Amino acid sequence: MKIGIIGAGMVGRAIGKLAVASGHSVMLSNSRAPQTLFSLSRSIGCQVGTVDEAAAFGELVIIAIPLAAYRSIPVEPLEGKLVIDTNNYYVERDGNIPELDASETTTSEMLARHLPRSRIVKAFNAIVMDDLEKGGRLAGSSQRRGLPLAGDNSADKAVVAMLYDQFGFDAVDAGLLAEGWRLERGRPVYWVPMDAERLKDELENTIR
Repeated sequence: MKIGIIGAGMVGRAIGKLAVASGHSVMLSNSRAPQTLFSLSRSIGCQVGTVDEAAAFGELVIIAIPLAAYRSIPVEPLEGKLVIDTNNYYVERDGNIPELDASETTTSEMLARHLPRSRIVKAFNAIVMDDLEKGGRLAGSSQRRGLPLAGDNSADKAVVAMLYDQFGFDAVDAGLLAEGWRLERGRPVYWVPMDAERLKDELENTIR
């Protein structure tokens, strides 16, 4: 699968590295220029490009930039595409966003409004990237960790679940995109290692 990644920080690098290792074609991008990613492309084995190029390249596109910059994401190249929102809301980084402060929406629903003709799945936000890179286990392992996701389309969620599985994790469906608050920062499942069964229980019992 061709995967475009918008953002080349810790999240973009970690997912890109694992995706290449799993046999996918990856293009990383950042807000500066492809030349700034030269050494990273060699170490990961991925292609590099502009944000627009990565958006056009990917059959699946991963958003891995600070939440405050989400309006900079190009809309037209992502029309009709599956887009993964990895974001979390950090007031100290993003500034106050009143509708999030009031729990009126979620980061993924904000992204969905910005990309009205894209298909959004919330994923990869509830794990430390060092754990993502090093914590994968073979299917059936008693130490295999569950990772949550949320989205409105079951086929899209199956694609993301496939990536989780390839990276060594069990997918746990938290429900529709509007339920993505269950896996956001500050919730019981955020950054806490747990197996799929316990993760499912925690997600169901999380109170807003």
